[in-house]
This record gives sequence, structure tokens and C-alpha cells, in this order.
Amino acid sequence: MANSSRAGAMRKLKKGPTIGTGGHGRKSLEGKGPTPKAEERPYHKAYKSRQLAERSAAKHGAESPASRGRAGRNGPKGRATEEMVTGRNSVVEALRAGIPAKALYVAARIEMDERVRESLKLAADRGIPLMEAHKPELDRMTEDAVHQGLVLQIPPYEYQDAMDLAQDTMTKWKKGYISNAPLFVALDGITDPRNLGAIIRSVSAFSGHAVIVPERRSVGVTASAWKTSAGAAVRVPVAKAPNLNRALAAFKQMGIFVLGLDGDGDVSLPALTLASEPICIVVGSEGKGLSRLVRENCDQIVSVPIDSAMESLNASMAVGISLYEISRQRSVSS
Repeated sequence: MANSSRAGAMRKLKKGPTIGTGGHGRKSLEGKGPTPKAEERPYHKAYKSRQLAERSAAKHGAESPASRGRAGRNGPKGRATEEMVTGRNSVVEALRAGIPAKALYVAARIEMDERVRESLKLAADRGIPLMEAHKPELDRMTEDAVHQGLVLQIPPYEYQDAMDLAQDTMTKWKKGYISNAPLFVALDGITDPRNLGAIIRSVSAFSGHAVIVPERRSVGVTASAWKTSAGAAVRVPVAKAPNLNRALAAFKQMGIFVLGLDGDGDVSLPALTLASEPICIVVGSEGKGLSRLVRENCDQIVSVPIDSAMESLNASMAVGISLYEISRQRSVSS
């Protein structure tokens, strides 16, 4: 029988519990947590851009683009609290109008033109911090919108109250402070900010006084709306109505005629006889059109004559055509 105690012999294991690690090896199996953001990884190019921006911010005594973007873009429940006006035309128009601004971000080694020079001068005259940032950082701040090397950070848009604005405009018209009869455009169910921006631009072009938007389930003045308006949003106020139907009913009591735009209207636009009166044009979304209650609140439903092969017009196009015709009729009658 082999001697079990000799060198190299196999020891017979006993049955029952054995000595383990006591759970100490469990740590080696634990994960390292979620992957850090690109700007927090030292080996990523976004990290270097952030470091450069923070050094530039420290030099100028202001917050970095990264910290401003994280802290200010989203408020409670993810709602945007700040907007970025992008593009040279929009930025210079916003600065000319003196809208509140928190900072002007300028691309490093930007190609200078008259708009850039004027933007820098206006911002400096108003004491708006000038921040130099690299293109990747500007792309991130603007969510890859075309910024042309200029980004203006503005606080949340301050909407006027629809009722107060309409009453104030009517009072000024009656007292002769404004020559043109009040002209408003109300949006019913429009959610595309580019439509809002284009409508604001048309209202500005044809001497309208304001745009009315519902408080819920409607587009607001976002950076896209600013961009599409090409700066007209600084000249045309946008007012909010807690309830659009109640606002339209109140407008009618003030003496404002409410005209709904729809393809199957009772009046064709060229035959409109109310052009010289105070008017509120209501436009619905391209797919659904005017809602039932809004339609019932309209004094007239007006249609834009179009080729039968075309089913409908984009909301902003329909508004632009209608405003042009009203402006034309007003100029003829004056």
C-alpha cells in the first residue's frame, strides 16, 4: 500500500464545507459603472475641447460653454429654459433689437464679415460676455444646427398675455397711435417651430401686430423658430392664450373679426370684405386643419384658391398669402 504521506502523493479531500474567500473575490467581478461622457474621458477629443473652453472662460471671468450648456438647457421636467440663436443674420438682428442675452459665442478663427463685426461691437457695447469656442463645442451646443460660427445664448422667451396684448392694440388703434387696423395670427394645433418662425416672418413683412399660440399642445418660440424667422421674432410679439377658444370669443367681443383658414371655406380670399377691419386669422395644422370648436368660433371660414391638383398648402404659406391679400386690399382702400 502506498504511503499517502510521501512527497507528491494526493491528499484525499474531506466531505463537507471548505474554507473559501468569504466573498472578498466578489469585488473583482463588479462592473465599473456607466461609461463616462465623452467630455469627461481624458483620451477623447471632446475632453480637450472642454478643457480649452474652461481655460478661456476662466480667463474672461465667465462660465464655460460646457457648463452653461449642461446647467441651462433643461429645467424642471426636461423643459428648455434657455435657447440658442444661431446664424449670423439671426444673431445680428437679435442684438440690434436689444433682446436679453447671456453670452455670445464666437468660433475660434472665425472668418470676419460685416455681420460678425457688428455682432461683436453690439455685444461689447451691451456688456454681453464674449466667449471663444471651437467648432465641435458650438456644434454640441446647437445640436449640430448651422451656426456659421456665431451663437447667442438667450434666456427663456417672455410671452405676453394674449388678452392684454389684443386689448392694448385695439386701444392704441382707436386712439390713433397706430394707423393699421389690428391684425393677428392665431395658431391652432401647430407644433413645428419652423412653421411658427415662417409665420412670424410673414406677420412682420405685412404689418401684422402679433402671433397668438395656445398654452398647451402648441409650438413655442424655440431656437428653430428664431432661426426660421430670420430675426423677425424680435419685432413681432408672440402671446400665449391659456385657452384658444376663450381667447377668440373675447377677441370677437373686442370687435376683432375671427377668420379661419380652410380649404373648404365659405369665402374665397379675393372676395374677402373684412380686410380693413381688425382681424385675427386662425390657421390649423396641415394635416388636421382647424379643430371643431375653433371653427365654430370663427366669423368666417376663408379659403385660398389653389389648383385642384394640390390638396392643401403648408400653414405658413397659407398665412403668408392671406396676409399679402389683406395688406393689398388695405392699401387700395386707404
